Amino acid sequence: MDYLLSEDQIMIRDTCRQIAQEKIKPVRAHYDETGEFPRDIVKVLAQAGVFGLHIPEEYGGFGGGLLEMAIATEELSRACGGIALCFAASSLGSFPILLFGTEEQKQRYIPPLAAGEKLAAFALTEAGAGSDAAAIQATARKDGDSYVLNGTKQWITNGGEAEIYTVIAMTDKSKGSRGATAFVVEKGTEGFSFGKKENKMGIRASTTRELVFTDCRIPKENVLGKEGQGFLITMKTFDYTRPGVAAQAVGIAQGALDEAVAYAHQRVQFGKPISSFQGIQFMLADMATQLEAARALVYSVARMIDSGAKSFSRESAMAKVFASDVAVRVTTDAVQIFGGYGYMKEYPVEKMMRDAKITQIYEGTNQIQRQIMLLRCCRTIEVLPALRAHFTHPFLWQGSPKSDLISIWGHLQYLLPR
Repeated sequence: MDYLLSEDQIMIRDTCRQIAQEKIKPVRAHYDETGEFPRDIVKVLAQAGVFGLHIPEEYGGFGGGLLEMAIATEELSRACGGIALCFAASSLGSFPILLFGTEEQKQRYIPPLAAGEKLAAFALTEAGAGSDAAAIQATARKDGDSYVLNGTKQWITNGGEAEIYTVIAMTDKSKGSRGATAFVVEKGTEGFSFGKKENKMGIRASTTRELVFTDCRIPKENVLGKEGQGFLITMKTFDYTRPGVAAQAVGIAQGALDEAVAYAHQRVQFGKPISSFQGIQFMLADMATQLEAARALVYSVARMIDSGAKSFSRESAMAKVFASDVAVRVTTDAVQIFGGYGYMKEYPVEKMMRDAKITQIYEGTNQIQRQIMLLRCCRTIEVLPALRAHFTHPFLWQGSPKSDLISIWGHLQYLLPR
């Protein structure tokens, strides 16, 4: 389909496609096997200006938006979802600063991120706090002109490799989700160390590591927004970055479809290429249709956000859910088309299937995304006063864990109109 891309967007697409084919594709199996962080590819992306695509020109970026970031993420993910994530995760880490940082914070942290000289990461998840963001246990205690941070963050993408971290910690646990605050923490800060590096099923070229904070003193100037806005900053950030996860899913699926089409033309059974069999033809047609529909949705949502839309939680969630579900189906079908060979590491589709799965999980599971979509769809329905009444009086929900109520109420407070 023709998505009416501008000359600059076509240039971005072609540049990233060339990097993917010439630099990433030949080494993707190596990084998948070893789990090493692809510093050499990060340097190539930095030299090409990829890290600054979504960053305003006044901070050293290209001045593009989410569509430019989505195009780049898709093309890089087409070759390797794990290597592409090194770029995408740094973008995730930059958004809280771009959206809520002071001018001084932006001038300090954003230019090196735009140049690819430094990487960023976003640290929310903990062992007991995944979808239930209000359950985070990391604390930040005010002490004079600084905060003392203690706690552990789990499964942090770019952990240990990034130099700049946005960390969410509780400054007042009694307030539930409204007691969370966002901080910028730099690598090398005393009391900030790294724990276990995860051995993952997929996206293995991307480093996922534990962050450990032990009496880590952070100056008050490193608070993003205001104290107590950590949950709001998290939700707003994910609204902007979930289309990036969707673009990653589209890229992985496109790479799998490319491989499946090529294999179907070369694989001969019963004296014919398997591409001549109607069963395979129908599978490929369905894969291509689902993929194009996902791409159209992702590009449409990115354009909507870039246009200055004020509310797009639902659309961002829809793009993430639909594209990631498509990626899992398409990569699974690609393995099926390869048959037994698809199950072997000598062929890339088994890796693509492993890589695709995470897109249904991180930055909010697809089940949580469906809840967000439902709440947004219900905004104008009379059920809202009833929902408010129930969550204003949690004792009405007999048998429900208090942490669950606080978390859901936090989502409602953010999503529902005043």
